[in-house]
Amino acid sequence: MLDDFLVRAALGGTGVALAAAPLGCFVVWRRMAYFGDATAHAAILGVALSLVLSTSLFAGVLAVSLLMALAVSLLSGRGYAMDTLLGVTAHAALAFGLVAVSFVSGVRIDLMGYLVGDILAVSRQDLAIIWGGALMVLGLLSWRWPALLTSTLNPDLAHAAGMDPKREQLVLTLSLALVVAVAIKVVGVLLIAALLVIPAATARPFSRTPERMAMAAAAVGIFSANGGLMAAYRFDTPTGPTIVCVTTLLFLCASLASACRFRSRSARSDH
Repeated sequence: MLDDFLVRAALGGTGVALAAAPLGCFVVWRRMAYFGDATAHAAILGVALSLVLSTSLFAGVLAVSLLMALAVSLLSGRGYAMDTLLGVTAHAALAFGLVAVSFVSGVRIDLMGYLVGDILAVSRQDLAIIWGGALMVLGLLSWRWPALLTSTLNPDLAHAAGMDPKREQLVLTLSLALVVAVAIKVVGVLLIAALLVIPAATARPFSRTPERMAMAAAAVGIFSANGGLMAAYRFDTPTGPTIVCVTTLLFLCASLASACRFRSRSARSDH
């Protein structure tokens, strides 16, 4: 069955969506969207280093993404506003990565595949990495879910309960680096942040609890990955961007439905 490239692509997209959905909820709650961008953009530098050192692409991307995330966490609050710091690091990491890739000789590099993804080229080995990373992220978040949620919603309460918000931030940082490493093949470094943020933002207006929001975001992500894959195959469009376009359309529909529901409730209350 796995000889069919569309089946492998669908499994890869589903694995990434499952990993990105609950993490994306924390990205939305903590307003860390730009943080995800900075970590993802550093992945190109990881690609270059893994090619130069002839090491695993996954290991190179994971190492550099994790270093970038840790560096941003350590530098935050030291004289620069967070959005300024993230803006500098995100674009600098991408620029240095692209320059580093240009120095790699003797290796044919599909740069567009790394930038916007190449899900149709997912191999069995890629599937193992994607699902292994996804299960690690889900396991890590499930294990730390109460502490992560408390630290996100009320750091003072977390301190009073004996929790360390900085440690939970480190858990999120590690999870984010893992998602970037497994998602680079599916949507590329330029679109990873979109797959983190948009499904979570789509699920938010219809979720009464954080757990329901995470599950709804996973459903949106899985539908978007598979729907975008089918649309790209049918219309011969780039797969990674098409997946994000489907996710964006779902977000717009959800926003419209939420606005209509709000107006309907307002009209009832007026009467």
